[in-house]
Amino acid sequence: RLRTMLTYQLVPWLTVGVEYNPVASYVGPIVNFVALTETERRPALILGTSSDRIGTPEGRSFYATISKDLTEATGLPIAPYVGVSYGQFDDRARPIGGINVNLTDRIAASALFDGVKVHPLVTFSFGRHQIGALFAQGKNPGVTYSFTF
Repeated sequence: RLRTMLTYQLVPWLTVGVEYNPVASYVGPIVNFVALTETERRPALILGTSSDRIGTPEGRSFYATISKDLTEATGLPIAPYVGVSYGQFDDRARPIGGINVNLTDRIAASALFDGVKVHPLVTFSFGRHQIGALFAQGKNPGVTYSFTF
């Protein structure tokens, strides 16, 4: 499924945007609010909304996550997150989580758990561009692309 997103970081703690899913003829808002920034001892708290889980044809998702870059604490380039997401499609809250591993300064691997399925992702960054290989629901291959302007 093709989904197109356009986001803008208004200030360092607030990103807003719009998401378009042509298959479902759906347009909806994206909001990502950093309620607490990460410090040396404290994880970040992030609140937001977007479309519901990958694979659902409709519905909004509202989420709260905590995340922490553990590179300094562990010596490993990892950053996990955990949280809860309420999805309108199933009308229920689910635990969510994931981890990002920086393999090099340009390559990262992630595992994203949406409360039902795991979605592995590998991204390659070059300049303002980022391209990724996503395996939606752990099996359906896809490509991601983003750029910053």
